[in-house]
Amino acid sequence: MTSQSLIKEQERENVVPFRPLSVFDEMERMLEGMMPRSLFRPFRWESAIENLPQVDVIDRDDHIFVRVALPGVKKEDLEVSTTDHTVTIRGKTSYECKEEEEGEFYRREVASGHFLRTISLPASIDETKVKAVYRDGMLELTLPKLEHSKRHTIKIEEA
Repeated sequence: MTSQSLIKEQERENVVPFRPLSVFDEMERMLEGMMPRSLFRPFRWESAIENLPQVDVIDRDDHIFVRVALPGVKKEDLEVSTTDHTVTIRGKTSYECKEEEEGEFYRREVASGHFLRTISLPASIDETKVKAVYRDGMLELTLPKLEHSKRHTIKIEEA
């Protein structure tokens, strides 16, 4: 390994992922140190986007594939709806919290609630042929494209 490649490898190891809300995390820690927890608890710096399900959208020749991470969500608590250019996933997470937890929460991120995520699609889909499979906290959608939206390869002729 050359010294230049070693330096590049070390630079890659030192890269810290960009976290736009990390400044708010730091502010929260500072404020918690100055104020009683009960006063600060109502204020939440987290962005609503952090609570949305994470998705992968893959544009394939004849269909669009969408994978949605929904850990802990029950199939019966999910609803999927589509338009020709969007897919909407709505549902709820249910976590039964004991009324009398021993100790005081230092950080609380596990909660019950509803979510809704609408995803724009890169092409028009045939809503009548959409397939949805839910297994092990992953929702997989296969959304066939309408004929006019399918990708076609154009043969290039020599001039």
